[in-house]
Amino acid sequence: MSERTLLDKVWDAHAVRELPSGQTQLFIGLHLIHEVTSPQAFSELHEQGLPVRFPARTFATVDHIVPTDSQRRPLKDPLAEEMMVALERSCREHGIRLFDATSGRQGIVHVIGPELGLTQPGMTIACGDSHTSTHGALGAVAFGIGTSQVRDVLATQCLAVGRPRVRRIEVSGALAAGVYAKDVILSIIRRLGVKGGLGYAYEYAGAVIETMGIEERMTVCNMSIEGGARVGYVNPDETTVDYLRGREFAPQGAALTRARSFWRGMASDADAVYDDRVELDGSTLAPAVTWGINPGQSVAVDESIPRPEQAPEAERAGLAEALAHMDLRPGEPIAGTPIDVAFIGSCTNGRISDLREAAIVASKGRVAPGVRALVVPGSRAVALQAEAEGLTDVFRAAGFDWREPGCSMCLAMNPDKLVGRELCASSSNRNFKGRQGSPTGRTLLMSPAMVAAAALRGAVADVREIL
Repeated sequence: MSERTLLDKVWDAHAVRELPSGQTQLFIGLHLIHEVTSPQAFSELHEQGLPVRFPARTFATVDHIVPTDSQRRPLKDPLAEEMMVALERSCREHGIRLFDATSGRQGIVHVIGPELGLTQPGMTIACGDSHTSTHGALGAVAFGIGTSQVRDVLATQCLAVGRPRVRRIEVSGALAAGVYAKDVILSIIRRLGVKGGLGYAYEYAGAVIETMGIEERMTVCNMSIEGGARVGYVNPDETTVDYLRGREFAPQGAALTRARSFWRGMASDADAVYDDRVELDGSTLAPAVTWGINPGQSVAVDESIPRPEQAPEAERAGLAEALAHMDLRPGEPIAGTPIDVAFIGSCTNGRISDLREAAIVASKGRVAPGVRALVVPGSRAVALQAEAEGLTDVFRAAGFDWREPGCSMCLAMNPDKLVGRELCASSSNRNFKGRQGSPTGRTLLMSPAMVAAAALRGAVADVREIL
């Protein structure tokens, strides 16, 4: 046996050379771009007279700044329209495939990559977005990059990056009803901390991960960056192969048979050597809710908000800051905290399986008076599937506002924003100050089903009681 992890195999297969800095010149197999971090990169290429080195390896979509109430052009926001035009022009000039609103394939970049079969095991994937780790759910080594690195990949198809260590996180047992992938990753981040993964790639394994569908694995890998890890992945298995079968850009027929052998061979060896191991019993997990201003500040829905004086001294100032911003009282139950807004969507939880689980809850009642509730599908394909299954009718009947695909209120680089001190139950990935568009707005992260439960009750609620 070779004692190698998936990261070792993928890294070695894409390493061009080792640089004097100790970094690796790494070839990028798939480059995904969107309208926010690419215009500046294309502008720098133009200034230097450089072409895109491998345009067939780059794919573009629009997601961050597109409105979700109407995507008619020109967009009402002049700056958003300017960014859209810049991306469209650059894609035409360089021969890059663009999935815009007229293509039928538009959506959040980390949703459409897998659903189109662009994301495949054994790949290196880069995108100018921090949640690119999502694609690791299919056995890829995927990471977010900055605008200058977007330029570098466009010009050379390579990056200078440091090789991370690998931590294997095994989640054993089985999840109880009402506990989802979002609860798993929030629990991991709570345990290891938002900086616990610095310098690491996270390999997720164990019975809970192995029984998850690919979309659930995407939720877990998506938030690896919130735990400090730049990369998160799951070893490819038959679930991975079945997911990719028949997708537009995935191998078909005899090519799929050959690819299957390669994909399965990229999985970590049984005797692979890891830099660290962590174990978590999935059967003990409950629905999780963040109460603070980073994803590590969470509790189970049946727990109370922490008391700073009971925490290690080094953590007390941070806890006090979070409590002051959130206007929450230590020692009080998180359940029952009133909400103003409910948001279901994002690259973390905007896929069809997420909407199915939320719709089950939404079918139990109506959105509480005074609550603004949005459901934003992660892609056009997700929207069409939801409509075909009648999920849109369920949400609308319950009082939710059904929207067009986009990033929406996850980061509020579009009209979907919190107002003032509004408190939002959100299925997204970050609860930082100002993340959802208002400097004083407040965010509670939870699973889509938990968001739906909060919308119906008008306050944080245990979805298990509704189910």
